[in-house]
Amino acid sequence: MDRKAFDAAVIGGGLAGWIAAIELARAGKSVVLLEKSDRMGGRARTVDKNGVLLNLGSHALYRSGELYALLREWGVPLEGGPPSSQISAIWSNRVFPMPASPVKLLASRLLSWSGKGELVRLLLKLSRTEPDTPEAVSLRDWAEKEVRDPMVRHIFYALCRTATYTLDPDRQWAGPVLRQVRRSLKDGVLYLNGGWQTIVDRLEKMGAAAGVRAMCGKAVRAIEQTGGAVSRVICADGEAFELAQVISTLPPADTCRLMQNAEHTSLYQWKKEARPSMAACLDLGLKRLPVPGRDIAIGLDQPVFFSNHSAGAKLSKHDTIVVHLVKYNGPGESDPKADERLLEQTMSLLHPGWEQEVAMRQYLPNMPVVHDYMHLGRTNRFPGPAVPDIPGLYVAGDWASHGEMLADAAAASARRAAQRVLAELNRPREEQPPHDI
Repeated sequence: MDRKAFDAAVIGGGLAGWIAAIELARAGKSVVLLEKSDRMGGRARTVDKNGVLLNLGSHALYRSGELYALLREWGVPLEGGPPSSQISAIWSNRVFPMPASPVKLLASRLLSWSGKGELVRLLLKLSRTEPDTPEAVSLRDWAEKEVRDPMVRHIFYALCRTATYTLDPDRQWAGPVLRQVRRSLKDGVLYLNGGWQTIVDRLEKMGAAAGVRAMCGKAVRAIEQTGGAVSRVICADGEAFELAQVISTLPPADTCRLMQNAEHTSLYQWKKEARPSMAACLDLGLKRLPVPGRDIAIGLDQPVFFSNHSAGAKLSKHDTIVVHLVKYNGPGESDPKADERLLEQTMSLLHPGWEQEVAMRQYLPNMPVVHDYMHLGRTNRFPGPAVPDIPGLYVAGDWASHGEMLADAAAASARRAAQRVLAELNRPREEQPPHDI
């Protein structure tokens, strides 16, 4: 068995893994990044299908988010554009203009006059104030208390689903959801030319320049401990790395499997309490859009969302139009065939005759959105970055949120984990606990 020494190892080559590895390497630490697949990027990868560029599920970069700020700080070019402002609402199998502007609000047949007034007040409240609250109140409880008009409540829940990519109002904490909705209303999102692979590729180049030793096809079999602390990472091929600091960007269940006696640690508690958010995603490459200008549609009585990504970004090497449909699934709600039919029916409602225009198709029936989100069942409000019971082990990823969401949680948690590792590595030697390695 080979034995190689590094200051730290990062497990996982997605956004969180690369951000953590770059932070460590730029601080002068030797770091190895281990990715089990033959390609870097994780769920941030983009698939090229005959010149049509398809992300793995729903992807939008929040302009007010931690990932956007980090990429700008690091000088990563972000080319693309915002989604179309032409927004429709789907209600009772009919398409209506979304009351997203004063003119459309006044003309809307979805709302009564009192409902229109309440929607204006709600949107002003969400856009002008910081809604994050210290108490753990469910999104449902908040909405039932704050929103009286039933249709306004439907619109509110639709905005929450779209902003968080999650359907679980009875368990989601209201504060983080409201904060995410505020972000989406305030600064919006960006669709990226070339898809999210462009971010991955740039981070990979930056990591190489900083000295990160990155390895694809390198599945980790175990994280070993000596005296209760991390001492070694062993790969499936038998290669081992002796080190005392490891950042895992895997889901909590996968990290648990790497640890012996994990059931007695906080890691196991995080795994047991995790509530993954899942979605069914249908991506289409179309020769033309049957109804020009119908670029965004939000389901009010169905948890669906449609977006013409090509209205904001270049995602084809020719003139193919790339559109994305998603059905947000609550815990345990997945029915792949039924979900696909619903997405196809939604497409037929919005763009009759779309079947004749399909040049490329990708259906992902059970796409993980995040591996956990802030919900009422969490014992620890903020998991990570350190695993308290396992010195030397740290976690990062979209699930290790301290209030952030989606890719922003991945970026923020990666920085938290890297900073904790650096603090440990930079401690004077006499202050470091002895490990019998």
